[in-house]
Amino acid sequence: QVQLVESGGGLVQAGGSLRLSCAASGSIFSFNTMGWYRQAPGKQRELVAATTTGGSTNYADSVSGRFTFSRDNAKNTVYLQMNSLKPEDTAVYYCNAKRMVLYTTRDYWGQGTQVTVSS
Repeated sequence: QVQLVESGGGLVQAGGSLRLSCAASGSIFSFNTMGWYRQAPGKQRELVAATTTGGSTNYADSVSGRFTFSRDNAKNTVYLQMNSLKPEDTAVYYCNAKRMVLYTTRDYWGQGTQVTVSS
């Protein structure tokens, strides 16, 4: 079974930084894409940053220039470096991995980690 375990969330003041980690149970090479989503209270889950099958990374406009997606293949771990945090970044952040199997895409999710940015 694929498992994604997140860590690194917490409380931070506006303008501060956090780094989220997502450790995968298997090789991250087995996933076609990996990324981060977030869900704030009363809002739908939205894309924050994710790789594409072409090897690039897409960022939400709201985080572009502030957040950086990275990976450590040896540790089977991906990261989300969050700088210049704003109160509107407050949300539960979820690690996501997608695997193409035949004609379907299988989605895997972490348990979520809370990020709270105080003003």
